[in-house]
Amino acid sequence: MCPYCGEEISMILDLSVPRQVYIEDCEVCCNPIEISYTAEDDELIGFTAKRLE
Repeated sequence: MCPYCGEEISMILDLSVPRQVYIEDCEVCCNPIEISYTAEDDELIGFTAKRLE
């Protein structure tokens, strides 16, 4: 869910990478979202999507 407009958004995560932080624009309102996630054994164990400060 976009932290700006509240719309559901989709993204593809590469779970072979243990930890990633990157910026992706909302496909609805185009505002920048900081995506952060952690994975272990190709399983998602943590995820956040927050406003870029």
